[in-house]
Amino acid sequence: MPERSEKVFRVMLRMQIKPGMETEFEKVWLEVGDSVTTHPANLGQWLSRGAEEDGVYYIVSDWVNEPLFREFETSDRHLQHRQKLHPYRSGGSMTTMHVVAALPGAAGGTS
Repeated sequence: MPERSEKVFRVMLRMQIKPGMETEFEKVWLEVGDSVTTHPANLGQWLSRGAEEDGVYYIVSDWVNEPLFREFETSDRHLQHRQKLHPYRSGGSMTTMHVVAALPGAAGGTS
């Protein structure tokens, strides 16, 4: 039976990083990440580097629900976080979604 996850609200950012700034961007992202992960409604976040396009990163974060994410999105905490990452960006987009179900893979264990 699939795990029910419909209360999870997922946000995916696609960020285009300025050429030559990728390593510094990754470093700063790690340094400021706790401004997101220490928020009581945050379930975790992940940074991935695109495999098909140079300088493209994806940031995925999971939240307890959409209203609490939207509250964070307009907070001073979030604005300060964005300001620290903004100098590295040359473009990007945001997609939001509600997780409907999750199926753990064989390598993920039985937790």
